[in-house]
Amino acid sequence: MEEIRFDDIESLRKHVSDEYGPWGNEITVTQEMINEFAELTGDHQWIHIDVERCKKESPFGTTIAHGFLTLALLPTLSGGARQGYRIVGAGNVTNYGADGFRFLSPVPAGSTLHARSRLKGVEATPKGTRVATETAIHVVGSERPALVYEGITLYQAPR
Repeated sequence: MEEIRFDDIESLRKHVSDEYGPWGNEITVTQEMINEFAELTGDHQWIHIDVERCKKESPFGTTIAHGFLTLALLPTLSGGARQGYRIVGAGNVTNYGADGFRFLSPVPAGSTLHARSRLKGVEATPKGTRVATETAIHVVGSERPALVYEGITLYQAPR
């Protein structure tokens, strides 16, 4: 695997692409995970936690994961993505923010998710190197993503 220093802007930019990389890790979203997320966030909306009501009233026929639960799984899902390169040499790597995200399709309880990413941009700044990555999370077997997220990561020099 190619190792690229966090401050080697030109080498990083060579990996900017409109194409997504390969699929990363898979994780199954269980009803237990959904219930625990509901407890943690206080979001007890029936479409997430009431299995019997969903069988009768939900257009999905089952409960669905909270959109923000799907988003929260991003580190697990993208952790196994194989981009063919690894950014090295930074002293600190932080989540700098997001340029946007969209919840495009539901994640039914019991679904298995996987994700793939692409490098959208690289920028040298006085604070460090900002790297913009777009990640699409899909229910395995679904063409349409459940979530598309554009995140920004800041890589800073060691102290």
